[in-house]
Amino acid sequence: MKLQRCSINPILLPDPTSEWECYNVFNAGVLYDNGLFYMFYRAQGLDWVSRIGYAVSVDGIHWNRLRKPVLEPTEDGVDSRGLEDPRVVKIEDMYYMTYTAYGREFTGKGKPTHLGGGILPMIARSTNLITWEKLDPLVRGEDNKDHVLFPRKIKGRFAALHRRWPNVCLAYSHDLRTWNEMDMAPIFGPRPDNDWDCTSVGGNGVPIETEHGWLMFYHAYDAAHIYRQGVCLLDLEDPTKVLRRPKAAIFWPEELWELRGDVPNVVFSCANPVVDGTIYFFYGGADHVMGLATAPLEEAVNFVLNAP
Repeated sequence: MKLQRCSINPILLPDPTSEWECYNVFNAGVLYDNGLFYMFYRAQGLDWVSRIGYAVSVDGIHWNRLRKPVLEPTEDGVDSRGLEDPRVVKIEDMYYMTYTAYGREFTGKGKPTHLGGGILPMIARSTNLITWEKLDPLVRGEDNKDHVLFPRKIKGRFAALHRRWPNVCLAYSHDLRTWNEMDMAPIFGPRPDNDWDCTSVGGNGVPIETEHGWLMFYHAYDAAHIYRQGVCLLDLEDPTKVLRRPKAAIFWPEELWELRGDVPNVVFSCANPVVDGTIYFFYGGADHVMGLATAPLEEAVNFVLNAP
């Protein structure tokens, strides 16, 4: 299996007339709801601070943008240096966004991902996709990101994937504000004997519920820091159980705008909605522009069930 690139890629480019999104637009969360695609993309402009932009599409390829951010930093807040890599999901009648807040202070242990500051895995909610209420972080005091909510509660609780480097972990909460450390558990990590996901792994978009389990797309990089994409299958009622994890990658940098950019050799996804049996895999190319690749859901399920 290999995801198929859209022939019109890239599907979203920086706007040279805009101060806040003139350099990079990438790593977008995308939600399909009521017949439309809603994109929430990370944008960087003249000040190199990341903000969250908003765009709408009928086909997932051609987009109409709101000309101002829907989420931006607060001067003295935990996100004073930017908001990054949103992932969006609808649970019951509420929309939720998970995103990484980049601030001036690092309170965790070890070497931080972001030099000169620290990050927090934040959550926000909305009833209209435009106005967002910022909630609390999933955890504090550690270098944690790549968090995404499952599209429904599991055993009566909200469930989220998150990354405690270098592993993908699971967390539960009754209210999205309190996450019990006792409920947090690692799911899987890098495979030292596998060439493409041997150094670090992290979750992508919202897990896809199938009759066989949760279809989870994830990113990884190797010692050369080349980002590739993989897929695995988690148990429906206990996602800490990995049912299947094929050895082969399904997507990697090939196009010039994926190989060269603000960060080279990167394809990074925060969204994989399913529409009419097709997975729409939205991804950032080299931290600069947005691309789209697709695959039939049935093909992806068959691959994860049968590939070595």
